[in-house]
Amino acid sequence: MIKTADDIDAHIGSRVRLRRLTSGISQEQLGAALGVTFQQVQKYEKGTNRIGAGRLYRISRILGVPVSWFYEGLCQTNGASHVGVAADRNGAEITDFISTPEGYALNRAFSRIEHGATRRRLVDLVRTIAEADGR
Repeated sequence: MIKTADDIDAHIGSRVRLRRLTSGISQEQLGAALGVTFQQVQKYEKGTNRIGAGRLYRISRILGVPVSWFYEGLCQTNGASHVGVAADRNGAEITDFISTPEGYALNRAFSRIEHGATRRRLVDLVRTIAEADGR
């Protein structure tokens, strides 16, 4: 039997990347803690290589989340698993965006803005820029 990665592996990998970034841990640091290269961590995060149960448990301990956290966003339909965020494209777009260095930095900076009116004005500004860029 040939093992191939699928949408679930990609989802779990993206959750590993998201948590790693929000924890301020580099791929090199995670790889060293796991005893693998940073290239292997890249493959896990892209969903190219599957993460075994034992390794996922170790990753969960290193990143400080329960194993179930990596499965959030998956759902069951008629007994078959599928990636729930694929059906909810907004959820996937948010995860994809926050997993980028720019998205992560923007999210951190935005969350430090305490004044609600300032946040709303900033969102309006970004919408205006996005609409102009899309033309």
